[in-house]
Amino acid sequence: MSGNRIEEHPILTIADSEKINFFWNGKKLTAKKNEVISSALFANGIKIFGHHHKDGSAQGIFCANGQCAKCAVIVDGIPMKSCMTIVKPEMKVESVEGLPKLPSTDKHEISEIEELEYDVLIIGGGPAGLSAAIQLGEHNIKTLIVDDKTETGGKLVLQTHKFFGSVEDSFAGTRGNDIGKMLSQKVSENENIDVWTNSIALYVYKDKKVGILNNNVYKLIKPKIILNAAGAREKFLRFKGNSLAGIYGAGAFQTLVNRDLVRPTERLFIVGGGNVGLIAGYHALQAGIDVVGLVEAMPKCGGYKVHADKLVRLGVSIYTSHSVLQANGKETIESVTITQIDEKFNAIKGTERTFECDTLLIAVGLESVNEFTDEAETAGIRVLSAGDAKEIAEASSAMFKGKIAGLKIAKEIDSNVEEIPESWFDKAEILKKEAGKIFEYNLPEIEEGIFPVIHCLQEIPCNPCSTVCPTNSIFMKGDPIMDLPVYEGKCIGCGKCVTICPGLAITLVDFRKDTLFPTVTLPYEVSNKKVNIGDKIICVDIDGKILDVLQVIQVLDVKANNRTQLVKVKAPKNIAKKIVSFQIQKAEISQQKETKIQNISDEEMVCLCERVTAKEIRALIKKGITDMNQIKAITRAGMGPCGAKSCDNLLKQLFRQEGILLENVEPNTRRPIFVEVPLGKFADGKKP
Repeated sequence: MSGNRIEEHPILTIADSEKINFFWNGKKLTAKKNEVISSALFANGIKIFGHHHKDGSAQGIFCANGQCAKCAVIVDGIPMKSCMTIVKPEMKVESVEGLPKLPSTDKHEISEIEELEYDVLIIGGGPAGLSAAIQLGEHNIKTLIVDDKTETGGKLVLQTHKFFGSVEDSFAGTRGNDIGKMLSQKVSENENIDVWTNSIALYVYKDKKVGILNNNVYKLIKPKIILNAAGAREKFLRFKGNSLAGIYGAGAFQTLVNRDLVRPTERLFIVGGGNVGLIAGYHALQAGIDVVGLVEAMPKCGGYKVHADKLVRLGVSIYTSHSVLQANGKETIESVTITQIDEKFNAIKGTERTFECDTLLIAVGLESVNEFTDEAETAGIRVLSAGDAKEIAEASSAMFKGKIAGLKIAKEIDSNVEEIPESWFDKAEILKKEAGKIFEYNLPEIEEGIFPVIHCLQEIPCNPCSTVCPTNSIFMKGDPIMDLPVYEGKCIGCGKCVTICPGLAITLVDFRKDTLFPTVTLPYEVSNKKVNIGDKIICVDIDGKILDVLQVIQVLDVKANNRTQLVKVKAPKNIAKKIVSFQIQKAEISQQKETKIQNISDEEMVCLCERVTAKEIRALIKKGITDMNQIKAITRAGMGPCGAKSCDNLLKQLFRQEGILLENVEPNTRRPIFVEVPLGKFADGKKP
């Protein structure tokens, strides 16, 4: 197989897969069985899938979630989305060069569309949808889950890090992909729940039926209640060069790396310091990818401090109060230029820096996929939302909110179902809280025995360390989830707190054998970058500052530690308690190159599908046009395959920049079908 495959991963199991052949522009290539075309192409080093018919610009992966069509290819003569189409043996795949020729019209036999009734239809089999279904199934409510992927789990499938939150309520300390498997397994064991994968909910009709393309067969579902748990889509960003191939979202990156085990890049640069961007950076390191840097527009990262600290300590540079000025390259990105920005987010001249990279990951926020909720309400169907489809929060919150939604629906259908405990609502509010206050850093004064040093300084919903301590020596002083953990008591040196901490923010210091050079135990989860006994490692403090170069005396890698290695060093007494981690990425990876600033204007793309620039849109706004439908009619912005899913937010940004309040802007009218589908599917209801 190609060298772009991930052959070793510290968390994920690399299983042997059956190989199949397919053709790309006439050349025979190899793919894994049941792999989507886009991942197979990336694995073979192909990142450009065609060229746009308007300006010849390179097209490639963008959302990897079926929401757009930038990854379109020609499959056996028919245009298809490569990120949603599974490779078949001997399949002929071709790049889209300009406007593709339409295939000859197939004859369709009009057949009856199968109609099914369920108590509850859940759109989305992610953390919220699965958690809701479990509640419904336990109360004998006939439920159907519809998900457009080959397996349920949603974004949980892509998460290799340990979750925050509560051990009792949201599996804190367990890795996201493991949680996804547990929830999916529980759903599959309940006879009251049907699960349709490879199935797309297309629309909610006025006759209170939902059209669903189930494994390429069109069906109608008539539910009593709909739960929208469809998740969120990523926002995009305006900057010069934002349409180059190699610029895409965190979800697309994690799909390639953590689901399909493809290494899509050698040098990654990240835009956005929320949890999504910070976690993606950590996943990149686990996949053996160099993270050149990360920019965040705000003065500090919006994600959890422990996530940012984790990256910095491993050797990744984070630039706060910075943004992207321009992406540079011919067809695909070759470098990125960033700039410092002021409090009004204006670029500060003279602060530009340029870094070589082959991929730019955009992680600048999410928006709820709420179209199903809106249309169900219009049709008069009872509808609820949960997870990111309701409000953007962490997956731990989505699971708990899904649990509440499931029990609430069960109660509406069967009045004998128990009431939702008030304590659930309190926990739900805690789990959705954003990162809070950062406290002063105080190291313990102890210099004898063995004890944990807790390097967690921020209020976040997290308590696994206090849950697993066998002597109850770690506890939350006030709130059992939100307060900082405290150590007081007798440590036995089991290391459970070190291995379970999602932020890798606990170390053990052991003075028992040597009071001048105690042993320090450090958690490590990037074991494909080997650390062996006798190696010299660059030990750093909480802020990533170098303390000393020390020799590794032991590496513990046992099954009970859930794929977290424990690396031990002997350290001088004066720095032992300060050591938190060690660098694994060399400083030269983040070296700058010569910066050449091009003429910056409104040339950046707002609508990638139809190649509409900010300059064109701004000119219309200045003429007084405040109806986005009129702008669409004039420029075609929002008329492309994604149906304005990518450009809607960028258009609204331009209105705000021009001083137009969004309440005075007429929004885009949504298409009657949320995802494009061949019209013939509506005729062949029973055709496989």
